[in-house]
Order: sequence, then structure tokens, then C-alpha cells
Amino acid sequence: MDLKVRIRVAVISIFVGFLVLALKTGAYLLTDSVALLSDALETTVNIASSFAALAAIWFASKPADSNHPYGHDKAEYFAAVLVGVMIVLAAISIFRAAWIGFTAGDSPQFSPEGIAMNLAAALINGAWARYLMRYGKKARSPALIADGKHLRTDVLSSLGVLVGVVLALMTGWNLLDPALALLVGLTVLWSGWELVKESIGGLMDEAASGDVLEKIRDQISEQGEGAIEAHDLRTRIAGKSTFIDFHLVVPGDMSVDAAHDICDRIEIAIKEDVPGAHITIHVEPEHKAKHSGIVVL
Repeated sequence: MDLKVRIRVAVISIFVGFLVLALKTGAYLLTDSVALLSDALETTVNIASSFAALAAIWFASKPADSNHPYGHDKAEYFAAVLVGVMIVLAAISIFRAAWIGFTAGDSPQFSPEGIAMNLAAALINGAWARYLMRYGKKARSPALIADGKHLRTDVLSSLGVLVGVVLALMTGWNLLDPALALLVGLTVLWSGWELVKESIGGLMDEAASGDVLEKIRDQISEQGEGAIEAHDLRTRIAGKSTFIDFHLVVPGDMSVDAAHDICDRIEIAIKEDVPGAHITIHVEPEHKAKHSGIVVL
């Protein structure tokens, strides 16, 4: 059911993107504003990123197989990187539009309808971005979170552009229009860089956060009764999955069954605290103890 919901959310994002693009394009045609054109250009990236998120969510949901024994969760990070690259390309298009505005020197036309259409687009994007980020965190979906963050940036730039266009119309400062387009381009470029940086961290097997590591250590310490210590704890994040492995030192005369019971107890406790955890425990005899790491209570 979770997969169906995530796919439905990604599909809705595509329709929202086309609706917002139509509104922003209409606003540009009515006002002939370079800044509003740059805002519309950014929305094309929103649509592309929504398609990428949909494809990534579908592929990442495929079960582990012989070629991918650890699953396909990282596919969502590739989608997020792709979205980041698309954002950079959109920024280049916006810079081009701004340059044309500076050289042409044309002034935008006042159109209450155009202003209202752009404002409506920003409000729709804002509501959907908030939902995407909230649901994406709950579902641990990097692709949906990336889509939401990009939309949030789009909303902020749209509102800034809208205020600037109104000021340009009121004051007659024609250069304010392309200047705002340039500012939008810089904002978009920065958001693309941030997104690519975060996604690369996931592709590079970034460790779990400090809070998650603390939960893991606490559960090993509390549920490892009968063992001596745990050391060499390692974690890595792959989409909604958290891979955890460590060495558990037990008394040399402990039976395999008893050691296995301890491991089962620890695994159950960790999975309750860390959804999507995949745990590997290497059991070692007492003489392998390093007298460091996690002390079992």
C-alpha cells in the first residue's frame, strides 16, 4: 500500500506541475515580463523532476535480486541527482532570458489577470511542496523530498518575482524586471547545487545521523544481555533502508543457540526504533574483545 501511495503522490506532482506551468505561461503572455518567463522556465524542471521521481520510486520498489542483492533503494538518489542537473540547466535558461531582458530594455505590461495567475500558481506550489516534504520524510523517499524542496525554492522565487514585477510596473524601472530574473537564476542554481550535494552523500554510503546511531547503540547495550561488548558498528543509508552491521562479542563457552537468541533480541529492538533497518551481526568469542565500543549492560 505504501508503494501505491508514493506512486500516486508522484503522479499528482506531474499534474500539479502542468497546471502551474499553464498558469505561469499565461501570466508571462499577459505581462510580457522576462522575470515571469524565467519563473515559467523553472516550472518545466518541476515537471521533469516529477517524472524522474515517479520512475525512481517504481524502480527502487523492486525487490532484491541476484544482480542487486541489497535492493534498488539507491535509484531514488540517482533521480535526485538528475533533478539537480535539470535545475542547473533551468538556471542557464533563466540567465539567457535575463540577458535578453537587459539588452532589449522592454518594460512589462500591467495585467491584473497575469499577476493573479502567477500568485495562484505560487499558492498551489506552496501547498503541494509542504505536503511532499512532509510525506517524503514519513515515507523516507529521497526523490519526493527532493521534489518538495525544489518546489519550495520555486515558491520563494515566484513570490519574489511577483513583488518585483509589481514594483517595476509601479516605478517604471524597466531593468528591475531582468534583474529579478537574474536573481531567480542564482537562487535556482544554488538549490540545484544543494540537491546534488545531498544526493551524492546518499550515493557515497553516508552514515546514519547521530540520533539514529544513538538509538542503535542504546538498543545493543540494553538488549544484548549475555554478551560482553559490541564493536566496529557501521551504518549506511540507501533510500528508505538503513544497513547496520557490527561485531558482537560473547563468552567463549556460550552455545550457538544462546548467541543467536541475543542477536534476534537486538535485531527486533533496533527494527522497532529504526524502520527499514537491515542488520548483520558477526558473533565473536571472548578473546576477540577490543574493550572498546558498546558495553553491554
